[in-house]
Amino acid sequence: MSCLTEDSHPYVVFLPSEQKTRILSAIFGSKASVDVLKFSLNQGISAKIYQKDMVKRLSYSNKTVIENLKSLTKMGVLKEEMEKDENNGRTVWVKSYQLSDSGKWFALLLAEDKDLSRTEKAKILQTLFKSYVEWVKKLSKKLQISKKTLEDTFASVMEKN
Repeated sequence: MSCLTEDSHPYVVFLPSEQKTRILSAIFGSKASVDVLKFSLNQGISAKIYQKDMVKRLSYSNKTVIENLKSLTKMGVLKEEMEKDENNGRTVWVKSYQLSDSGKWFALLLAEDKDLSRTEKAKILQTLFKSYVEWVKKLSKKLQISKKTLEDTFASVMEKN
């Protein structure tokens, strides 16, 4: 077992409690699903991806790629759209996919620190902090912890060197 060091990065993913096991198993129990996320990450965290590009670049059959795209879309990891493509005077409809907000977090679990720019890291931190604060706010209401107590806790942590 390895020790946590300063080079460690905390990873937080917000999951719907009733589906967390199914989602994690579907993504990380399948090398193809992991490769789809890596492919998305390599294209750009907010970029659209296309089935035909994945079939060309990944070492999976068209059927395997389609099954994994359907599964990831059904779980809300990917968003699916239909796009019109004009090619040689013909109109063809193609499916495009994009990582959902939660899908971005799963993809970022696979990212290397060196692959992200300082700006991307700052945006990720801000988004994570906002999501976490929203979660803490909701939980504190259930536990009847005052806003003042949370503010004091935050202030004391921020004042530390």
